[in-house]
Amino acid sequence: MPVVQDAAQIGLRGLEWQAGRLSAVPCVLTWRAIGTSLSLLGLPDAGLATMTEMHLNARCIAAAVGVPVIADAVNGYGNAINVIRTVREYVGTGVAGIHIEDQAIPKRCGHVAGRQVIPLAEAVGKYRAAAKARDDADPDFVLIARTDARGAHGGSLDEAIRRANAYLEAGADMAFVDGPTSLDEVRRIVREVKGPIFYNQTGVSPRLSQSELRDLGIAIAILPGAALRATVKAVHDLAVALRDHGPLAEAELTASLQGHPLADLHTFAGFDQIRAWEEAYLPPDELAKYEDSVGHQPHRS
Repeated sequence: MPVVQDAAQIGLRGLEWQAGRLSAVPCVLTWRAIGTSLSLLGLPDAGLATMTEMHLNARCIAAAVGVPVIADAVNGYGNAINVIRTVREYVGTGVAGIHIEDQAIPKRCGHVAGRQVIPLAEAVGKYRAAAKARDDADPDFVLIARTDARGAHGGSLDEAIRRANAYLEAGADMAFVDGPTSLDEVRRIVREVKGPIFYNQTGVSPRLSQSELRDLGIAIAILPGAALRATVKAVHDLAVALRDHGPLAEAELTASLQGHPLADLHTFAGFDQIRAWEEAYLPPDELAKYEDSVGHQPHRS
């Protein structure tokens, strides 16, 4: 499934999610901490983004689309007591589910060395608390338990699988073993973890085709860095063009967008919908403002 970093990145909505699917990709979006840290704060995913910042981004993304969103709740922002509030707050954002990891505070990106995990008993308590909070607030809310024990300091795949099963027993709906380094490790996870598998296809982990994911029996796979990398690359390339060729590089960019389905930024942003609402709910004389003003003219409904 695609991963977005903020509401502006949801260009996929322009494809209208035909019949509930986008080129055979299930219509679920995910959103990760690395994106909020980098796109909102300009900082690495090293536990620097607060729950307030993450929660706000989740709410904005969920409100911008009509498909389920799975959000990153990192390590729950504290112990088991903090996790109770975390689950309640994320349910209120409108997202369909969250994943919570077993990293120690401060956490860091799951594909960067130097990670540490909390003791198993403490982690189980956090997932038990999260499951109870989920059941009380919204039993349909999806709780995904992520373990970083595979690549953490002193960790191993055996420990990660042991933890994943313990978290499922504690009430999690899905298991997320982050950071397997080979296809054989992925096969072990699918074979030995006793529940649905959430797979993070990035960083040190193998890249699998959709048919391979299906054959393995992976329930959900995400591509967490693709949209962010594409965005960073595009902005970098434009900045280089502006440096080397001056402001007319922007004109070249505009020309290159002709014929692209998202070339019209104002239409993509939703100004047609604004005009439709104006026609439906405002007095007719309010629409006279379009007759002699200059600029993008939203389509009439």
